[in-house]
Amino acid sequence: MYNVTIGLEVHCEINTNSKNFSWAKNSYSEYPNENIDTVDLGFPGVLPVLNKEAFRKSLMMALALNCKTPDVVMFDRKNYYYPDLPKGYQITQMTKPVGIDGYVMINVDGKDIKVGIHDIHLEEDTASMEHFSDYSLLDYNRAGVPLLETVTTPSLHSADEAITFLETLKGIFLYTGVSEARTDRGEMRVDVNISLSKDDTLGTRTEMKNINSFNNVRLAIESEIKRQTEILDSGKIVEQETRRFDEKQLKTYLMRSKADAIDYKYYIEPNIPPIKISDEYINSIKKEIPMLQFDRVNKYMNELGLSRYDAEILVHDKQISDYFERVISMGVDAKSASNWITTTVMGYLNKENKKISDICLKEEYLVELIKLVQDGKISSKQSKQIFEHVVTENKRPKDLVKSLGMTQITDENVIRPIVIKLLDDYPNLIEDHKKGKNTFDFFVGQVMKQTRGQANPSITANIIKEEIEKR
Repeated sequence: MYNVTIGLEVHCEINTNSKNFSWAKNSYSEYPNENIDTVDLGFPGVLPVLNKEAFRKSLMMALALNCKTPDVVMFDRKNYYYPDLPKGYQITQMTKPVGIDGYVMINVDGKDIKVGIHDIHLEEDTASMEHFSDYSLLDYNRAGVPLLETVTTPSLHSADEAITFLETLKGIFLYTGVSEARTDRGEMRVDVNISLSKDDTLGTRTEMKNINSFNNVRLAIESEIKRQTEILDSGKIVEQETRRFDEKQLKTYLMRSKADAIDYKYYIEPNIPPIKISDEYINSIKKEIPMLQFDRVNKYMNELGLSRYDAEILVHDKQISDYFERVISMGVDAKSASNWITTTVMGYLNKENKKISDICLKEEYLVELIKLVQDGKISSKQSKQIFEHVVTENKRPKDLVKSLGMTQITDENVIRPIVIKLLDDYPNLIEDHKKGKNTFDFFVGQVMKQTRGQANPSITANIIKEEIEKR
């Protein structure tokens, strides 16, 4: 067995109206070269202007990742030529990244793990390229889009840890509103670095570039661990290189050797002057950061008594988590609210492909529905029917119970005659019950059928038991 060490470089596009250094629209488009500007295309004489909102969101993300933040805004030029980079350089950050020396807490198999963040820096995205047999096409819609690169320390040691970190990081992007982080649109892309060794020292690493889905990240890690294991087992040496992952073959292939580091000739970007960052500005951004997923899970477990499974389902979507907290603030116990939201509510949302904000389910309506069941005024089965009417008609549960005639029957004097008549009609089933056969559920079902589901199930069961014992 070898010790596996993994480091990730995660590129995520920031959600802003315009691009990082130009007025061009920052919007996903399937029509090529629609959202472009002279700055994005590197025309001579044009000057970049920093997108203030992009920097604010970058700083928010750095703070959410527990990073140290710089005293000034500063950018650098990363010089290299590639067709997707029309200027011949990329405006990025190296001298003073927006955040350094941070960390993210994740939980894998019940164990808390601290993942180090080496740095997080703001830069501009490149154009996208589509390669064919004898030519390539360039789409500059992506060129200049504000891009955050988050670089971890080599502190991950399995595919499970890497995927959990990526899911946690995506959750932070969504909770803070910094990005939609949609991998299907290339808004979140991952470079994976892996090394294997026999001891705690780092082995020779290989890098896999631009993996565009979490599932492919997992497959790429597993494939590369297998490849390096076979090399080391045979007594050979792993070469430092950049590789690509072929999702069809489920293998990594050599792109280029990394024997020599590329000299990007970094220097401070001369067209964007340094800007002092005040403590007041930092503190104002800190106040905007909500409680994040990891802390919410611990809160729901330790303070509200929920299981980790339920807590993690609730916090997966911030809208759902916020809705849950508003519901329990109205006096419903956490377990009841969690059960309703994670099953009935989220089941409906998944079926209809909707968000909680898309449906007519005010917090007070769900509270009212839960209490109607707890107070014995409607059955659990009836509550599901009422729920369907609430979300489609936007009416109060109490009003629907009345208009639909769904008030639960709790009067024993109404239920008992129905039970007695049933037992008289099926004496053979009473004998079967006494012989150990399960006919009890039949009688309960018949009572519910005759009362159109309105009889209280618990009271009904007790009356059936009493009447059978008399015979």
